[in-house]
Amino acid sequence: MTVPALERFRERAQHDPDVSWLLNFARSAVQAGRYQSQMIQRLSAELEQARHDPLTGLLTRAGFELYAPRTLELGPCVVLLLDLDGLKRLNDRHGHDAGDAAIRAAGAAFDDPLGLDPSVVAGRLGGDEFAAVVHLPDVAVLPWLLRGLYDNITAPFAHRGQSLTVGVSIGACLTADLPAVSLPLALRLADEAMYEAKRSGGGWRVAAGPTPTRRTVNGRRHGRRGTALEGTTTS
Repeated sequence: MTVPALERFRERAQHDPDVSWLLNFARSAVQAGRYQSQMIQRLSAELEQARHDPLTGLLTRAGFELYAPRTLELGPCVVLLLDLDGLKRLNDRHGHDAGDAAIRAAGAAFDDPLGLDPSVVAGRLGGDEFAAVVHLPDVAVLPWLLRGLYDNITAPFAHRGQSLTVGVSIGACLTADLPAVSLPLALRLADEAMYEAKRSGGGWRVAAGPTPTRRTVNGRRHGRRGTALEGTTTS
């Protein structure tokens, strides 16, 4: 409706109750539409914020599980599972603020080796456990990727005038080695590889095959945190 036509419509509304009602209805509909749009934008922003860990800025477990499959659809990927080493000792010696600083530093450590690729999905799964999915068409770059992550996370970080460090164990699973691409299976195999790295004092390991080799408790590796009081074990 042009401006002159709108003015004539408003003039008619002053004398015609039906036109007046229609104009008021239109105004209310526009206002309701704006309010609804604002509410949708606000709720969308709050939902996206809830999918990010406030300590590190990385995705939460829920956010990671939502976005990781999209990267897996791009082609060959590596799925990484990381667990910090020595965090409890750091907490006991320097306080939980130091532990939080270590977790923040670990989260920031993903930026350098992974941050240039917008398809990378990285998250903090909880505690000192992290995961990432990286599109990896060329498997030859995997050692560089793992070395970069390891060096970044184990580098000293500053906390209250002190230079502190933590270790890290990294497990990797190449989706090209799987019979079918599956995030749960890839994470399970990466977890087993991470466990082997931790048993060897840290560093990284790549899953040796497409089949889990350790016992499970409700689908999780036996001995993993959170499984001690859970149900029946299977091979």
